[in-house]
Amino acid sequence: MPAGMGPHGPRGGASTEKADDLGGALKDLMRFSRKYIPAIIIALILGVGGAICQIIGPDYLGDMTDEITKGLPALVNGKPVLGSIDMSAVARIGWTLVALYAGYALLSYVQSWMMATVTQRTAQNLRTAIDEKMNKLPLKYFDEHSTGDVMSRITNDVDAVGQTLGQSLGSLISSITLFFGALVMMFKNNVIMALCAVGASILGMILMLVVMKVSQKYFVRQQIALGDVNGHVEEMYSGHTVVKAFGGEADAIRRFERYNNDLYDSGWKSQFLSGLMMPMMNLVGNLGYVVVCVVGAALAMDGKIEFGVIVAFMMYIRLFTQPLSQFAQAFQNLQRCAAGSERVFSFLNEPELADESDKQPLLGRGSNGEITPVEGRVSFEHVKFGYDPGKLIIHDFSANIEPGQKVAIVGPTGAGKTTMVNLLMRFYEIAGGSISIDGINTKDVPRWNVHDQFSMVLQDTWVFNGTVRENVAYAKEGVTDEQIMAACKAVGLDHYVRSLPQGYDTVLDESSTLSQGQKQLLTIARAMVQDSPILILDEATSSVDTRTEELIQKAMDKLTEGRTSFVIAHRLSTIRDADMILVMKDGDIVERGTHDELLAKNGFYADIYNSQFTLAQ
Repeated sequence: MPAGMGPHGPRGGASTEKADDLGGALKDLMRFSRKYIPAIIIALILGVGGAICQIIGPDYLGDMTDEITKGLPALVNGKPVLGSIDMSAVARIGWTLVALYAGYALLSYVQSWMMATVTQRTAQNLRTAIDEKMNKLPLKYFDEHSTGDVMSRITNDVDAVGQTLGQSLGSLISSITLFFGALVMMFKNNVIMALCAVGASILGMILMLVVMKVSQKYFVRQQIALGDVNGHVEEMYSGHTVVKAFGGEADAIRRFERYNNDLYDSGWKSQFLSGLMMPMMNLVGNLGYVVVCVVGAALAMDGKIEFGVIVAFMMYIRLFTQPLSQFAQAFQNLQRCAAGSERVFSFLNEPELADESDKQPLLGRGSNGEITPVEGRVSFEHVKFGYDPGKLIIHDFSANIEPGQKVAIVGPTGAGKTTMVNLLMRFYEIAGGSISIDGINTKDVPRWNVHDQFSMVLQDTWVFNGTVRENVAYAKEGVTDEQIMAACKAVGLDHYVRSLPQGYDTVLDESSTLSQGQKQLLTIARAMVQDSPILILDEATSSVDTRTEELIQKAMDKLTEGRTSFVIAHRLSTIRDADMILVMKDGDIVERGTHDELLAKNGFYADIYNSQFTLAQ
């Protein structure tokens, strides 16, 4: 099952919560973001500095408390005697505390700003890298991976990196600094009280680890259940017509209820258990306060410590226990960041198409580099091909097509018709033989130079979010409105386009009312506007009715004039006038000739044609 796919379709892009190789994933991320490493180091140093300001603060609070305590009334021989508070010392300590806490706030702000900038820039660069990578991947990758999986990597996984890296890394460093800094300061002030505080905190750590271990499996279950729900909803939405037609509503509802209940059960348990973390940490902190007060009171009564030490310890308990929950949260975020990073870099490390920057664009160029029209002479010489190495599906394909010829490729499903067109355009690399255009081997020129020679109309229509005008003139510069309208008139689409609210400026999106046949007409108009020397029609009339097909055929006859054209069709009635018909079966050409010649042979082509004619009666 392809990555990112559930039992009923894409899982909505939920990325794995745990990386297989945490260290490796983070190393890849750091390597990718190496130009930001100095900024990250500075940000982390600022975070450490802010944490140190927090750690020093309680010690000064203890000193301030001692200064105030010295000036409080004391009983001498049973009579209260007023002392005097050294306000200058109190003010000095107070201003020091203000400076420390202001420094903490400033350093934390700058750290947050720097980490947010770095992480969002990293996420932006990752999205750019993925977009560039998609244009360098062979089509085989997209044959083996679902659209939802690729979408998940460029959205959810990159977002996971961008949202959690800054939070987790900065929080992790600050938490570690707070934890060990508070520990050192507690032992510096009083060993006995420090041991009591650590003992109370160890209890909290044990409870936290138990809760984390139990809740983790429910989080995993929640992700799986979420994928099932998303996959089911997508499946039912895309196939709602079939579901209604076959009366599958009840079964669909039962399945949804099962997935929904699983999601509720795992979601409730995971959220409940994770929600216990904060109350537990508060309990541990409050328990630490009680222990510090009791032990501190006993030590103060014996004269072993001053009252200010107890006040300082009250603060240190909070600084010591607070990082525990922060550390756990930061580590979980880091795991999520690493998981997203791992999936992103596994995509970025996929094998790319070979670099062809050293190849010259010879097609459409004369010997002196001047632009010359491509005649459209195509030659296949003993072509061999297999999607998997060692498993050929095209065994020995040879054919010579003269400029301006209309060549039809016919045969049963799986015979290799569309594969041959894909090889002609170098969407895949052949395993043997050669394919040439105007005597130039297509392997000797860049792929883009090959693609520029073709206009295509595929069986699967593609209309992007944009105006009708933009869709027809797709990727071609200098197209005039007259050319666009002429193409739409040629395929019979002009009248409908003019009836739209904004005519040719109407934006086509998911809510547009174009039928499948009208979308096909639009893609044919697009091919007309491209005006390339070689034309490929892959089941171009499969989505239109008979009347529209006749209109398109007339437009196609016009379009194919003076162009080499390859037509793949199951309806043999549409290719009777082809100059050459190549009949394919199991990856080989079994017959070739004109329509009349092939019928006269009374072979495989005649069997196919007669079966269609019989079915049409």
